[in-house]
Amino acid sequence: MDLIFEARWRSLMKRLEDRFGMPMDMDSLLFLIGVQELGQGGRDFKKDEKVGLMHIAVSTLLIPYGYYRKVGLDADGWPHFERDNHLPPLKPKEQEHLIKEAALKYFEGVFAEPR
Repeated sequence: MDLIFEARWRSLMKRLEDRFGMPMDMDSLLFLIGVQELGQGGRDFKKDEKVGLMHIAVSTLLIPYGYYRKVGLDADGWPHFERDNHLPPLKPKEQEHLIKEAALKYFEGVFAEPR
């Protein structure tokens, strides 16, 4: 286990919990990223929209790895993505690690420590 990686992950989750006043898990993190990337502000979302937000988040997180690219917005302002490359076969823990790593990179600078 990479202790530095895990400490960075716990620090990010703690900061998000403090900021939003609620416990964070992977689903809430993906929801938060999806809302941010949608750019329509906070509002009530229908169940199918919540699934769409999570897709936006995962696609956005995997863009830097070359797996997806953003192709534009639909008439309602929702981003759409195309798969550029297939993900290699990953075990569940490896998938989780990849998303955590991508999320840490996504939030770099957002919660930077003051110097």
